[in-house]
Amino acid sequence: MRPHSPVSIRARLPGRLPPPVYAGLIAGAGFWGLLNATMPTSATAQTAGCPRAATPVATVAAVRDGRTIALDDGREIRLAGIAVPEPDEAGAEAARQALDGLLAERRVTFAGASTDRYGRSVGFGYPADGKQSLQEAMLAAGFARRAAQPVPQDCNTALTAAERDARQARRGLWAEAAFAPLQADQPAMVTEARGRFAMVEGTVLSVRESRGVIYLNFGRRWTRDFTAIVLKRNQRPFAAAGMTLTALEGRRIRVRGFIEQRSGPVIEAVTPEQIELADTTTAARQ
Repeated sequence: MRPHSPVSIRARLPGRLPPPVYAGLIAGAGFWGLLNATMPTSATAQTAGCPRAATPVATVAAVRDGRTIALDDGREIRLAGIAVPEPDEAGAEAARQALDGLLAERRVTFAGASTDRYGRSVGFGYPADGKQSLQEAMLAAGFARRAAQPVPQDCNTALTAAERDARQARRGLWAEAAFAPLQADQPAMVTEARGRFAMVEGTVLSVRESRGVIYLNFGRRWTRDFTAIVLKRNQRPFAAAGMTLTALEGRRIRVRGFIEQRSGPVIEAVTPEQIELADTTTAARQ
């Protein structure tokens, strides 16, 4: 039986400088040229499903990182629905410069904003003269991953498609080994990433339930191998999305979320958006 008290420890990735080519891709208007050339039409078609800009135009004072914007009125905005490398992780500065390039005009609007526990507004951002969200643009150019938090379904489809196409084309950070999905059959590498957001890919060996927890086992040794878990009390959203967890046995999937150490490395899936088949962008359905 796995213990259920998580131990989260921030792990630093080996430092790597962004490749020199990034400088040309993320410089002001040049970044928009790259984006227009590479934006997947499947994602563009779904943009209408994302929250639309509703706030007055605000002025950008600084771009803190790849998803955090400081405004000249003192507010700080976090972009919902995406994850970027943390400041101590490889690719963090490249992601920050990418977002800075998207905001070259220093004017921005927001939609669907809420407040997090740090007092920051969290929502969807749009350049003042742009129709595409900053989230979708960052994903399409390969400088962000779709996060685990749920967003409106049509918007999730758009963000997932943008990430998929960038990953398949190895755009932006996807060209870097440090940004690629971790492999479940290399549990030591997954363990090294404990405490940070990651994607883990592998074949589900078995699906088991014990004391209110559903285990997606990727190996036979739970003290060492990677496992994805779903608390049975959280199973309703998966069923509502048409996802049958037992049907994942024998399937190759990707799981995204924060890696915890619970004997072996674990990601707890709370929403169906955290699990997808490795050969498609949609979650397993039956």
